[in-house]
This record gives sequence, structure tokens and C-alpha cells, in this order.
Amino acid sequence: MLFDVDGTLIDALANQRQVWRAWAGHYDLDPDQVYATALRTRPQDTFTAVAPGEDPDQCLARLHALEDEDARSGTYDAFAGASDLLTALPPRRWALVTSNYAHRVAIRFHRCGLPLPEVVIDAPAAAHGKPHPAPYLLAAQRLGVAPSDCLVIEDTASGAAAGLAAGMTVWTVNAAEPVPGAHRHYANLQAAAADILDHLS
Repeated sequence: MLFDVDGTLIDALANQRQVWRAWAGHYDLDPDQVYATALRTRPQDTFTAVAPGEDPDQCLARLHALEDEDARSGTYDAFAGASDLLTALPPRRWALVTSNYAHRVAIRFHRCGLPLPEVVIDAPAAAHGKPHPAPYLLAAQRLGVAPSDCLVIEDTASGAAAGLAAGMTVWTVNAAEPVPGAHRHYANLQAAAADILDHLS
């Protein structure tokens, strides 16, 4: 079981928008354009797309400062059903695959009372980010399973495309409408929880 984090397990999309708006304001960029790009790519790829003339290390440092502060003190919560679902999963049978950073995921999971798996594939872990299959393929490798034996739970078209390109089964949750290519779509995570556990067994 391979889970995306933001928008799938944790409802922090409003926080992400606020952070990227603050970051865009520092560089006098259109916050809506920046956020639309950030939703589809890793931070490094976002910087290249929206601020090619800026130092990417400084861009990342500023973003980290904003996101770390939000992780520590922002208001967000896990989606309904996330805690019970993750607690029911056997160790070494699931992983997180996120375009965020592992230390921030750990803070948010702790604040939301969610268990952390042994395998977390974060933004710098893979050579390419979603929609490239590399992050999901790396997660399967670290769990010691074939990609075809993996079920991906995502909320965005970019994440779903990454799972599909990796040759995995993809179910989407929490999206306003079905994501093209996904094998199943559920209105929310809680609606999918029983089927996720059945699929694992």
C-alpha cells in the first residue's frame, strides 16, 4: 500500500496554498500560477518553472522556513478514517510517497496522531518527482515487492499518473471528480478504507 500524504491522508491543502502565496510574494510572482505549478511538481521543479533566475538553494531555504513553521504551528488535521486505516496496516506492507519532506511529514503525522511507516519516499529521495514513476518504483523496491503488487492511493492527476506509469493499481480519493486513468475513485478516504484493507488481505 503506497499512500500520497497531502490531500490524501492529511488535509493541509489550505496550508500549502498559504505557504506558497507567502513564498511567491517574496519574489513578486503570481501566487495562483505558482501554486498551480507547485501542486503538480516537486519544489525544485517548481522553482525552475516559475523562478528560473533565482538561486534554487535560496528558494528552497525560504520555502522550508515557511513550511516548517506551518507544520509546527499551523491548523490542519488528518482526513476522517486515516488513523484507523493506517493503524490497521501491517508493518512493512505500506509506505508514504510524497513530494513533501520527511521531517515535515513526521511533524504533521505526530500532531495528527498518525503512525509513521518504516518507508517514506520524500521529495529528495528519488531522481525525479511525480508524475514520473521514480518515487513509486523506489517505494516498491524498498518494501521488496513488485510494482504490479502495489496499490497506490492518491488525490491528484499528477500522483495518479506516477502510479500508473510505475505499473501499479491506482485508486483516488478526496478529488472533486474521478481522475483520468485511475482504476477506482472514492469521494473520500473513509469511503475507501474498507476496500483498501480488503485489497491488502
